[in-house]
Amino acid sequence: VQLQASGGGLVQAGGSLRLSCAASGRTVIGYGLAWFRQAPGKEREFVAAIARSGGATVYADSVKGRFTISRDKDKTTVYLQMNSLEPEDTAVYYCAWNPRIIFSSLGVPSSYDYWGQGTQVTVSS
Repeated sequence: VQLQASGGGLVQAGGSLRLSCAASGRTVIGYGLAWFRQAPGKEREFVAAIARSGGATVYADSVKGRFTISRDKDKTTVYLQMNSLEPEDTAVYYCAWNPRIIFSSLGVPSSYDYWGQGTQVTVSS
């Protein structure tokens, strides 16, 4: 399975972007999928995830209320709607997937089997 992340770009502070993550072969990825981000010189950081069961969503405190993770009705594409962007949100954003992931591991990068190539998000002040 190959994940493809897209939708990044340059935006001014306060603006919005929507990232997308899709898998090869229209694989259903709408559960057990997360977004992470990594800024230069920093560790990879959990952003948001859709849990395996029930489709519950989880967010990092730093993005809660500004970002929304969702999936299309076929569960083959997962989105990250990012509003009220701040310069601190500047990073490469990655989608990651593990259909068997347990809830307590959603925020742990090493728990994911598949990773997208990353898409750059730059927020100017």
